[in-house]
Amino acid sequence: MGLKNAIRSVRAAIARRGPPVVGVVRLSGVIGNVMGARTGLTLAEVAGHLEHAFELPNVKCVALAVSSPGGSPVQSALIARRIRSLATEKNIPVVAFVEDAAASGGYWLACAADEIFADESSIVGSIGVVSAGFGFQGLIDRLGVERRLHTAGEKKAMLDPFQPEDPEEVAHLEVLLADIHESFKAMVRERRGKRLRADEAELFTGQFWTGRRALELGLVDGLGDLRATMRSRYGDKVQLRLIGGKEPLWKRLLSRPPGRTGVDAEAVAASLAGAALAWIEERAHWARFGL
Repeated sequence: MGLKNAIRSVRAAIARRGPPVVGVVRLSGVIGNVMGARTGLTLAEVAGHLEHAFELPNVKCVALAVSSPGGSPVQSALIARRIRSLATEKNIPVVAFVEDAAASGGYWLACAADEIFADESSIVGSIGVVSAGFGFQGLIDRLGVERRLHTAGEKKAMLDPFQPEDPEEVAHLEVLLADIHESFKAMVRERRGKRLRADEAELFTGQFWTGRRALELGLVDGLGDLRATMRSRYGDKVQLRLIGGKEPLWKRLLSRPPGRTGVDAEAVAASLAGAALAWIEERAHWARFGL
């Protein structure tokens, strides 16, 4: 055991004499489970990457490259909580860099950092909660379709898209959305605090802004990109270590279990169909911000 500790000490000493290291973790895409072959941002997906970034030898900072239109509030909270836990445990600062957007849940993730930087044209904000769907009751009437629905529990089928909206059920949904919104606002208040330079009545409406306007509002701390900012802070010899990254879609489609040869055409076709649906779903998230 003594020899192992000695080896660790030697390795740590060697690492300290090396150039400063910044662990870079990309948080890109829709947050939560996405249909088909496209994987959304979840704690299960990024937890290992985050831990690796904080454990790099001679790591001085962990940088989050955020580009997300939002998604699941639960996964947003779980990922943000894990980032803060690791930052506190390792005593390592975290800096977020907004690329295309840190909107809704994407901004929730950015708030897990100690500082937030954005491009002047990034989309930032959308501190709100949305629930969207369709009503199909008129369609099935025109098609002459008889729908049969049986439940145990009078509220089990609430907000059924094939039935007219019930005001009581809509009111219940609004309470749920308000609860989630309060959690989001509490996160922003905790992490941004006195840096916010506008009234909550303006900031927490779900509105979003460019990076330049977000700086004026106190939603971000500066304008700049990851490489230039980290080099300015830690010197030109700083090493930016990208941790993880998604496997290319073509590789996931053509992969096969051990021992199986050839390509399963049906599986590939099903994966492509799923990927197309997921792409449509993801585009719908981005389209809200004109991206």
